[in-house]
Amino acid sequence: QLQASGGGLVQAGGSLRLSCAASGSIFSINVMGWYRQAPGEQRELVATITGGGSTAYRDSVKGRFTISRDNAKKTVYLEMNSLKPEDTAVYYCHDLNKDYWGQGTLVTVSS
Repeated sequence: QLQASGGGLVQAGGSLRLSCAASGSIFSINVMGWYRQAPGEQRELVATITGGGSTAYRDSVKGRFTISRDNAKKTVYLEMNSLKPEDTAVYYCHDLNKDYWGQGTLVTVSS
């Protein structure tokens, strides 16, 4: 089970930090990801992180977003800086190994 939190309303240029807490799974070796889905759009991959800490990002967030994890706390984070209105979406965390999804947390960036 995954529990996402940290979304909210922020002005363009602002920052937010999303958290996703896992329970009942072998977390440390799983590849974790953050996805987002804007209204009327398909869900898209934002960033991934392996158990060893290797990361990957979609081009539009490189240099602005940082994914990280704390295996002891079974939590994955998404630090989002320099937010833009086009980052507005529901953000979901995903355990790629177990194909578990969190419930989503809404990020709204106002211009």
